[in-house]
Amino acid sequence: MLEGPSEATTFSACVATILELPADGVPVARGDDDPGTGWTLMRWLGGLGLGLVRVADAQAFSWAGPWIARVRPGDGGPPRAVVMYGVPSGVTWDPSGVTERDGWRLTDGFVISALDVALARPARAEAPAAAGIVEAICVAPAAGATTELPPAARALPGLGIDGDRHVQGLGTFPSGLPGSALTLIEAEVCESFDPPLGPDEHRRNLVTRGIDLNRLVGREFSVGEVPCRGMRLCEACTVMDRYARRPVLRALVHRGGLRADILAEGKISVGDAVAPE
Repeated sequence: MLEGPSEATTFSACVATILELPADGVPVARGDDDPGTGWTLMRWLGGLGLGLVRVADAQAFSWAGPWIARVRPGDGGPPRAVVMYGVPSGVTWDPSGVTERDGWRLTDGFVISALDVALARPARAEAPAAAGIVEAICVAPAAGATTELPPAARALPGLGIDGDRHVQGLGTFPSGLPGSALTLIEAEVCESFDPPLGPDEHRRNLVTRGIDLNRLVGREFSVGEVPCRGMRLCEACTVMDRYARRPVLRALVHRGGLRADILAEGKISVGDAVAPE
């Protein structure tokens, strides 16, 4: 946590965290210059081709990436800034510890945005060099239901894994949309927790080993005989935090796995290869 945190210092610290810069590399607003709307940070961010966009309704806002929220302590003290993340969003970093106390409330929010999105799109990652394997298949008949671990299951294009909640539209999130049929997470990520993250906590359909799932975004790959296409990262959110019953959101930023489409029907079994095409 910051020593002697203020609204301005916590806001600049959040900007530094999101941009992965040292805290002393981001200017701090002084005097009456509002850190979210004033010139100090706006001019500095402009030099990086970035800006701050104010969120219209921060209470209802969800964003798959990081954003900055200003929160008011329960004791009525001055606001402080925190980093939010996920759909729905939760606090991933609190430089002042204000959210560790009861009664805090979110007042407004900001997204760091590129001034020209077309120039800011990240370069496409190279495909994984080697195949991995399916270590576990995880299905649950409804949102929050206990996860079952069958040795094999049927993959249904546009729907999901036969027997899973998303096939019947009984999951937490909408079914049938692009990138909603299949979710995957790396065993190595699960094992980085103590105790390891279990199926009833991560709620992903497949646990893989030996392959970098992030590098399958935008690429076709196969799981056994089933062709798939990686659509986007399966970022963690407050739903996973609730299922895990321990703080996992910050540790899973960009490590929550992959969302994929199933391109053709077929059988998936534990031990199947997960291979880029």
